[in-house]
Amino acid sequence: MYRRILVATDGSELSNKAVSDAIALAASLKAELIALKVVPRYPQSYFEGAIPLSTQDVARVEQQWSDEGHAVVEAVKTAGAAQGVTVKAVIARSDIVSDALIAAAKKHEADLIVMASHGRKGVKRLLLGSETQQVLTHSEIPVLVLR
Repeated sequence: MYRRILVATDGSELSNKAVSDAIALAASLKAELIALKVVPRYPQSYFEGAIPLSTQDVARVEQQWSDEGHAVVEAVKTAGAAQGVTVKAVIARSDIVSDALIAAAKKHEADLIVMASHGRKGVKRLLLGSETQQVLTHSEIPVLVLR
């Protein structure tokens, strides 16, 4: 059925639950798992919402975010290995999580995208947006949403 499953993770408790379910699904299907963490770039101007930093400081912050992202996907790799699942750890750099997730799923030829949703409603959803909704709307690959 599914040979390659992409799971989006940010290291939060909710996404860790989705990761656990994705690992169990991959194990039951003998599928490969791709663990994806999207790392934003640091806003470099006042107009993008950041305090202007030197080039070195920006590079340091972005490296820190990247290192933290690697730790998150490596944890998925370790958890997958414990259940006999081959996990490929992937970091994507993008400010638009949904676009990066869909692009990574296509690039790695995923058959299924697994992700968590906070289930926000009303004004909170309108103000905070929904990466999950964007992926559901724009992905040509099936999406399994967990809460």
